[in-house]
Amino acid sequence: MMAGFGHTSRRHPRSRGRTWSRSGPDRAALGIIGLICAITGFFVLGIVLGPIAVVCGWLAMGRSWNGTQHIPALVALVLGAIDTVLAIVWLAGAAAPGGGMW
Repeated sequence: MMAGFGHTSRRHPRSRGRTWSRSGPDRAALGIIGLICAITGFFVLGIVLGPIAVVCGWLAMGRSWNGTQHIPALVALVLGAIDTVLAIVWLAGAAAPGGGMW
């Protein structure tokens, strides 16, 4: 019997056909997590929670724009992008001379 160099004794290995979603969070949960991060990011830590929402939304959509898209994932992606841009604009305004919150 030849063992090694890709020759196995099993015809159908267990790992064939399985995707990452079996061991990690599913797409619906990632969409909801991204949506929560995007909404929370408008009030606190937008520079951190915005990109997290974008990544969660992108992963929940299957990292592509085609096919059926889940609504929470798309909303998380859009709100996370808006949140990130607003946080960057706010930080740029606060860093300007004479700028700040008041």
